[in-house]
Amino acid sequence: MAFTTQFTTPEPSRAEVDAWRGLSVIEFGTGWCGHCQRAQPLIEGALSPHEPLRHVKVEDGKGRPLGRSFGVKLWPTLVFLQDGREVERLVRPQTGSEIAEALARAIAA
Repeated sequence: MAFTTQFTTPEPSRAEVDAWRGLSVIEFGTGWCGHCQRAQPLIEGALSPHEPLRHVKVEDGKGRPLGRSFGVKLWPTLVFLQDGREVERLVRPQTGSEIAEALARAIAA
């Protein structure tokens, strides 16, 4: 699953995320966020070629434990994980190349 359009319900726990193996990207945001909506085609374009990649969309907001555990403050925030450990972070990406470069750094980590 390289790119998903749906928010994961229920959101995974931090313990589940920490136990993930391989490369993963958690996208924190909301469906009504203009920044999130604008970033969707950029995220899809950058992630789609990487089929073994796990992409999880988490609807974030006040009181949401996973976003708080990652210290998310702005949307969208992309957290790149390698074996459950954060290796890269991108907040409010503006270009597809910015996402692709962050992904390349995460793959190299």
